[in-house]
Amino acid sequence: MSEDFLQKVQTLQFTDKKQAEALLLAFVRESFSLKAATLELRPLAVSLNSFNGFMTLDDGKRLFFKTHTEPDSVIGEYYNAAMLAEAGYPVIQPIFSSQEAGKQFLVYEVIDNPSVFDLAWAIENNQSDDFEALSQAQNAADDQLLTIYQSTLAEQSTEDAARAPVHQLFYHRITGGRLERFYGALPGQSSDSVAIKIPGSEYSMQEVRRAKWVINGQHYDLTLDDLIQKAILLLNPSQAGPSIIGHGDAHNGNVFFRGHDSLLYFDPAFAGRHHPLLDLTKPLFHNVFAMWLYFPTVKRDQTRITLDMGDVWQVEHDYTLHPVREMFLRSKVERTLIPILRELKQGGWLRTDWRDFLKASLFCCPFLTMNLTDPNKFPPEISLLGLTMAVEMGAESRGVRSKIDLVLDEVEKSL
Repeated sequence: MSEDFLQKVQTLQFTDKKQAEALLLAFVRESFSLKAATLELRPLAVSLNSFNGFMTLDDGKRLFFKTHTEPDSVIGEYYNAAMLAEAGYPVIQPIFSSQEAGKQFLVYEVIDNPSVFDLAWAIENNQSDDFEALSQAQNAADDQLLTIYQSTLAEQSTEDAARAPVHQLFYHRITGGRLERFYGALPGQSSDSVAIKIPGSEYSMQEVRRAKWVINGQHYDLTLDDLIQKAILLLNPSQAGPSIIGHGDAHNGNVFFRGHDSLLYFDPAFAGRHHPLLDLTKPLFHNVFAMWLYFPTVKRDQTRITLDMGDVWQVEHDYTLHPVREMFLRSKVERTLIPILRELKQGGWLRTDWRDFLKASLFCCPFLTMNLTDPNKFPPEISLLGLTMAVEMGAESRGVRSKIDLVLDEVEKSL
């Protein structure tokens, strides 16, 4: 079996769940020493590049499974759960795991706790009153994360850095084929034209990638092509420097809520030793700014967005952050990001371009997690919103400051 097979199951779960389940059950029986009798997939909004569900074994035991799908992977081994546990992370250990690329698959005892993703979405929609409890748990988890960063902080060689699985989420998505499939070839290279539907009409991604933007009064000097080139340079995996042991993909779908003072990690597909700013990227973006990515139709109906095209593309929108998203942002920034940057600075390890480095990795989240040109996934308004998010994350705003730039301005002043 190949990664293409796992990707097929991931996609098919949303359109033909029974067929996806039948394919996966045959795969599990053929590939692993698991005597699975039945299997049930759980298509979830958070499952952008993964799938999960329950299986029942021949003896009646019920188990939970999850896998991450990553086409164009250059990483040979995934899932360093043991490394996380040894570093002090509260992480669920799988009872069965396959780490081979193309067959990566983890099986757990059934987990009854809600994911932080589900709980936060319930809070955002006034279906839960657990805001304070979740805030306390998040604060405690981010304090603990800083402690783990500090205790595992060490120099990493160029060779070891290049092999870190976390780069699959950033650099390898730009250079390994995903960018070309989504939006056309790298800047300066020729490829077939890719079209995107945004309010008003359909446009070539070549045109979109060359545009300059004004977003809610924020002026940007860099185009998407400029940001792609900048990210390739900044995120090159072959860079020696400081590293920590991190989960790598700690968005809220990979964290369970266990009460006022306890969160629990799982699905460490990209865990390993890597730069702390790369480790913080996924939670900083996905837990805060990305609900349009998971619930595009809901957010389309809640958001006003307009586009005025000319020499510069001028966009106005009223997408705002719910207080629970602000909580995630403040907790991560104040309790983990600022303290670890101070520690890096004191140790002479803080790269002078740390802000550009972080923004380059943040840029990859809205731009490359999902294909913004896919009309079956994204309404035109949300495709446009996603493009503006990519620009805001990757480029520096002039005049009016973007939300992310205001936060990073505060961070810089604190160092």
